[in-house]
Amino acid sequence: MFEDRKDAGIRLAHALEKYKDKYPLVLAIPRGGVEVGYQVAKHLKAEFSILIARKLPFPDNPESGFGAIAEDGSIYINDYAVVWISQAEKQAIIEEQRKEITRRIMVLRDGKPLPSPTKRIVILVDDGIAMGSTMRAAILLCKKKKAEKIVVAVPVAGASVIRDFRKLVDEVVVLETPKFFHAVAQVYKHWYDVSDTEVLSFLHQANQPKDT
Repeated sequence: MFEDRKDAGIRLAHALEKYKDKYPLVLAIPRGGVEVGYQVAKHLKAEFSILIARKLPFPDNPESGFGAIAEDGSIYINDYAVVWISQAEKQAIIEEQRKEITRRIMVLRDGKPLPSPTKRIVILVDDGIAMGSTMRAAILLCKKKKAEKIVVAVPVAGASVIRDFRKLVDEVVVLETPKFFHAVAQVYKHWYDVSDTEVLSFLHQANQPKDT
């Protein structure tokens, strides 16, 4: 159990200690992953930014999805889930999420480009992995950009998801793997939806000049 995302981020940062002197690029998936990623980057003295990836939700069940899309257009589709919707619905949902990605880049990153992952150690952070669609899309982006090493780091994930991700990236760091895992929120004492304002606050803190 974590008190909140700050607590989870601090603990996750210590689990990533070996990257402290390697100047990794920490990319958090908003909104939930931002405070966790901020704590990781702060501890590692790493460059920090956000990578926008959006779930592709089912029309009648937005809490669940058939895949995800990253900001560069990289798309992960769950072939088993997508059979339940038509091609027209699929394309409409993809376009809707493209627009939301554009909005988030303008609002949360002030329209600035993603720091280049090319030839960098990239640590992808979220507040947890349930199905893992958005993280998969983020991984696809980093692979296309020729990241030197991709590390997926989250406070919590299910055992089967961890096994799958170990086949996709160089390293997976997970603090908790509950035997009966239903949702990311179950391991947090204090859980709430993160606002754009909070995301901007953490990005502002991360970009403050460092003491020398």
